[in-house]
Amino acid sequence: MKKIQMVDLNGQYEGIKKEVNDSIAEIMETSAFINGPYVHAFQKELQEYLGVKHVIPCANGTDALQICMMGLGLQPGDEVITADFTFAATVEVIALLNLTPVLVDVEPDTFNIDVAAIERAITPKTKAIVPVHLFGQCANMDAIMDLAKKHNLYVIEDNAQAIGATYTSKNGKKQKAGTIGHVASTSFFPSKNLGCYGDGGAIFTNDDELAHTIRGIVNHGMYERYYHDVVGVNSRLDSIQAAVLKAKLPKLDGYNKQRWQSAAKYTKAFQGQEHIVVPKITCACGMGQNTCDCHVFHQYTLRILNGKRDDLVKHLNENNVPCGVYYPVPLHKQKAYADSRYNEADFPVTNQLVKEVISLPMHTELDDEQIAFITKLVIDFVNQ
Repeated sequence: MKKIQMVDLNGQYEGIKKEVNDSIAEIMETSAFINGPYVHAFQKELQEYLGVKHVIPCANGTDALQICMMGLGLQPGDEVITADFTFAATVEVIALLNLTPVLVDVEPDTFNIDVAAIERAITPKTKAIVPVHLFGQCANMDAIMDLAKKHNLYVIEDNAQAIGATYTSKNGKKQKAGTIGHVASTSFFPSKNLGCYGDGGAIFTNDDELAHTIRGIVNHGMYERYYHDVVGVNSRLDSIQAAVLKAKLPKLDGYNKQRWQSAAKYTKAFQGQEHIVVPKITCACGMGQNTCDCHVFHQYTLRILNGKRDDLVKHLNENNVPCGVYYPVPLHKQKAYADSRYNEADFPVTNQLVKEVISLPMHTELDDEQIAFITKLVIDFVNQ
């Protein structure tokens, strides 16, 4: 059995090696390192893939989220509601802009933001909601968009983990994750489903005016060289990263299909295990189909119910199986974001999840032998 990795980027690289290497060599020869042809070509192709009017590439996913908020004109003191159970970047940018983060609980089965908790948290100071499409599956965007319309709020999708996922609205309309709200951000960090070989990110919107504003912000506030019309930042996707992404984008649906198939094998192996809760799929397909794009499994995350999660992590590592705990500490308990406004009684699900979740290896190169080895290790240990 080949070595098990949490993410096998080298194995994936082998399938695109010539195209990537040739593209990078061309960039080195032309020296078009910033805003070169590969950036523009990738931008156009991603727009077409997503079915969105505007893709604005930038330097990383955290910048993308911050620039979304800058583009919307959010002001210090404005409240922004987001999930307590997610990576810190989501709340980090809210704090950096002197906005007021309002953290709310999540759903126990999807790990996505709880719509009822959002509604309870809305005040006259609330200006935006940031749903995080955690682990590869969209939050309840129908309900979130209804809330936003009712209260005149912006919706900023944090799509760092769900590129390529499809959301089916209650009216049957299908849209790609990141194209439903007013604006969205994504990350191209190497381990993402669509990842480059460094840092990278992008912003999506169908709003022409907002797109124009954001294009200025990512480039020092300039629309014409040395004329600064808005306060901006330096956040541009470089050509080498764009070349890698351009090579991977046509393969993204295939990559996501491979992830889905591996997830289905994990789920089948864990069925009937009383101490293990497998990921919930919110669309009607279930996990019985060959594939579906409602969940793209950036992570395959279990809940271990019998208190053995931490010991399981140690056991897997001792058997050379990497795993991850995403996330071990809720944002409301992080030193940087602690606030007397938060009441522990408002976070029962998050406080429980951080004790139970464990993410298993998930990538395009997983094989049946590895999955069988991993699942047997987990089942045998949890039941002993």
